[in-house]
Amino acid sequence: MTVRALASLLLLAASSALAAVPAQNALEPHGVQALAIHDLWRLTLLVCTLVFAAVLAAFLYAIWRAPRSKERTAPDVAVLDQPEPKLRRPVVIGVAVSAVLLVVLIVADFVTERRLAHLPLKDAVRIEVTGHLWWWGVRYLDDEPSRMFSTANEIHVPAGKPVILKLNSADVIHSFWAPSLHGKKDLIPGRTALLHFRTDKPGVYRGQCAEFCGFEHALMAFTVVADPPEQYEAWAARQRQPAPAPVTDLQKQGLAVFMRSTCAMCHAIAGTEAGARLGPDLTHLASRSMIASGTLPNTRQYLAAWILDPQRFKKGANMPPTPLSAQDLNALMAYLETLK
Repeated sequence: MTVRALASLLLLAASSALAAVPAQNALEPHGVQALAIHDLWRLTLLVCTLVFAAVLAAFLYAIWRAPRSKERTAPDVAVLDQPEPKLRRPVVIGVAVSAVLLVVLIVADFVTERRLAHLPLKDAVRIEVTGHLWWWGVRYLDDEPSRMFSTANEIHVPAGKPVILKLNSADVIHSFWAPSLHGKKDLIPGRTALLHFRTDKPGVYRGQCAEFCGFEHALMAFTVVADPPEQYEAWAARQRQPAPAPVTDLQKQGLAVFMRSTCAMCHAIAGTEAGARLGPDLTHLASRSMIASGTLPNTRQYLAAWILDPQRFKKGANMPPTPLSAQDLNALMAYLETLK
């Protein structure tokens, strides 16, 4: 079976595997900011529904009261010069009601902005997120440099604790949007944006780039994993550790394949000589649930197919195909599976 045929079969099978990924739903808020935005949306929907119903009712009433005519009936233009005092009151009432409803929405928007801006940020987790074509770089910040670490496309946060996201773009305009946690925030090259949120319920929440950024914009997703505090601390402690040294001969061969191929030219693995930053940090690749920015499940088969021909799954991606023999590919997979 050729590489392209294998990639095609895996791409077809990915649909069922990706069904387990949580749905992205702005109508299911799981953060205090998302709840405030949801309340504003419900009020706006109610006002717009009432206005639509009133306009529709007036339209139907006008049709019902309109004079009937036939094809040969001459047009009555005399009414164009006649005053219509009966319509003055409905028009004034309509304008007044519309103005009041607009003021209500403006006040509601102001109150929502205040709610979003007044999140307590004491002991907040600080994370720097950088948008790339088409993946997300994630770096956990700390006053102590030894406690900082990097990952990609999967953001872990402690439930019940505030989070400060420092948002940057490495190339074009992106937009960070996790609808269950907060609203959208644009990432503009050369500028830094801040996003604050807190989720009080552990869970996995899907996010997406919400600003068209190129050919594979639709395949630039991420997940936010809200862990219980003790589970988050354990995860962070593991992420701070360098990659484990290969133990078996096959794993050592896999590391050698990684270092002599194009892999080491773009990716970093802490604890090895690979230190490039063009692609995602792979130090703990095996601990992530997805690869290719939410495009494929992180399994041996999908990872191998992605390495051999990433353009088959994500056309336009900056990662080139990596032709490897079956022996070298098997060794590389054995090594990458140790990066937990």
